Amino acid sequence: MTTLNLNSLTVEGLVERFTMLGLSQDDAIDEDDNAKFNRLYRQVNAIENELKLREGDQRNALLSLLDHSSAQVRINAATATLAVSPDAARAALKKIIDQGEFPQAADARGMLRALDEGRYTPS
Repeated sequence: MTTLNLNSLTVEGLVERFTMLGLSQDDAIDEDDNAKFNRLYRQVNAIENELKLREGDQRNALLSLLDHSSAQVRINAATATLAVSPDAARAALKKIIDQGEFPQAADARGMLRALDEGRYTPS
């Protein structure tokens, strides 16, 4: 999806697309298709950036996804909302770890470690 297309979507449309991309990433993980996962990641990142650019930084619209049934959707949303709602995002990452939802638990653990050690600062 191009930036132009993202510009034409509502915040709700962006959240819906973000969710669908996360579910597609789940499929890519199941299929062991790293190239597909990476293409989808770039699209997830583009939506996060589009929401960030919207007036008032609309990444908070992704907070509703922190309770989604898909661990991939949740980790994407948690990572995207670290700058706007760090406590809720960190709690979502910790829950993924505590529930042993792999492979996302490994990514969540790495993100929390990077935050705690100052190697990653959300913006």
